[in-house]
Amino acid sequence: MTEDLYWLMKTEPDTFGFEDLLKRPGKTEGWEGVRNYQARNFMRDQFKVGQSVFIYHSRVEEPAIIGIAKVVKEAYPDKTALDPKSDYFDEKSLKTGESRWCMVDVKAVARFKKPITLKSLKSDAKLADMALVKPGQRLSIQPLSPKEWNYVCSLSELVPV
Repeated sequence: MTEDLYWLMKTEPDTFGFEDLLKRPGKTEGWEGVRNYQARNFMRDQFKVGQSVFIYHSRVEEPAIIGIAKVVKEAYPDKTALDPKSDYFDEKSLKTGESRWCMVDVKAVARFKKPITLKSLKSDAKLADMALVKPGQRLSIQPLSPKEWNYVCSLSELVPV
């Protein structure tokens, strides 16, 4: 049942981070540039308005979950795939004239007072089944169970944004 799903979306803060999301009008932005079929399929087939998302900063000195966003618009075509000037350009999409890729809009709703580091998540036995802590897990969008979501939320105070 998709209503019970929670998500984690990885981002590199030097490209687009939680602070960037907070600066967007309405603290809302389209999550563009996903170029992995499984991650795309999650967004296309399972993301629903109102679902909650952890925003996770990767490729930083200390990777961590920074904040929470909500899905405010379900999947629609990622037009960056059709723009040759975009970092997310996809030549196969241009050939057909239709984007093979999709995006969703998310809105920042809260930040963790203290970011929840990957190191702390990996060392917590209660999260041993969480996709993020498993070796080789590189997917930029990952589902979480309600139990994982609630437990992670209990690890640090949430501050509305």
